[in-house]
Amino acid sequence: MGLLTGGGDCPGLNAVIRAVTKSLIHHGRCEVWGIADGFEGLMESEPRVRRLRWEDVSGILHVGGTMLGTSNSANPLRDAATTERVAGHVRALGLQVIVAIGGDGTMSLASGLAGATGLEVVGVPKTIDNDIAHCERSFGFDTAVATATDALHRIESTGSSHHRVMIVETMGRHAGWLALEAGIAGAADVILLPEIDYDLAAIAAHCRAREQRQRYTIICMGEGAKPRGGQQTVREHVAGSPDPVRLGGVAHVLRQQLQPLLDSEVRATVLGHVQRGGDPTPFDRVLATRYGHHAAQLVLERRFGHMVTLRHGRIASVPIRQVANVQRTVPLDHELVTAARDIGVCLGV
Repeated sequence: MGLLTGGGDCPGLNAVIRAVTKSLIHHGRCEVWGIADGFEGLMESEPRVRRLRWEDVSGILHVGGTMLGTSNSANPLRDAATTERVAGHVRALGLQVIVAIGGDGTMSLASGLAGATGLEVVGVPKTIDNDIAHCERSFGFDTAVATATDALHRIESTGSSHHRVMIVETMGRHAGWLALEAGIAGAADVILLPEIDYDLAAIAAHCRAREQRQRYTIICMGEGAKPRGGQQTVREHVAGSPDPVRLGGVAHVLRQQLQPLLDSEVRATVLGHVQRGGDPTPFDRVLATRYGHHAAQLVLERRFGHMVTLRHGRIASVPIRQVANVQRTVPLDHELVTAARDIGVCLGV
């Protein structure tokens, strides 16, 4: 079997690689091959793979990143010639199944590859955005929340000292889970989500009220947040990528909009890739191990075409076709949205 990590890096990837490999070697007597840099490792003229042995995946549980490397622009289905090249490598290597660790884009590519080559696929959900359909919690999310929360705590100390309005932008794409949980954990005064278009006047009024009391305001916003009647802030377009639209910079847009309306100085901080890096939290190490172990079980039970998931706190699985290219966003009636509103957090409306 083959094993690859696709899309952006994420804390806990190595823990999954370790659990999948050790489970299949120890319990399943399988031969495991690591594929370099996601699907890219199968797309070149010579495949970039290596045999994974027990000692290769020892000592990596706590290490951030991925020992296999990853890419978020490699599309094995981009044209017929590339797909046939990948299929040829699969046949030459004798691969029967691939465990693909990634987000909704990776799941879509894995599902398409299975249909085009006859290769069996098992998926493991990975994203700090926590936006994979039919999955309550993806590994890496807890670590990203902890990182963003720590940043908010540090930003608050300088904001209160200088009596400023401090805007902190988190990742999350079109889903606000990261901004919501970090915002609540970091005691943000304003939380702006992609799911709720913000009203600039409402935010300014909240900040002005705090100018008379606490004299500073902390705003936590997801990169996909946008003003009422406006558009999301696009940082760049990446041609050939399964996810070509890259968001980012909305915190600077909001800073420019707010500054003329307030007496306080407004500053913006974009956390960026710091949220994806570093070692996973203990929670993510355990969750990633559970996911990796269950993925190995799916392989051994020949339950192909499924992705590991978490439902009601228990590990389960769901057909990959149900999660491919589907994002899980924050429901407007979610308990955390209600809780934030009830404790006086401004949600931009």
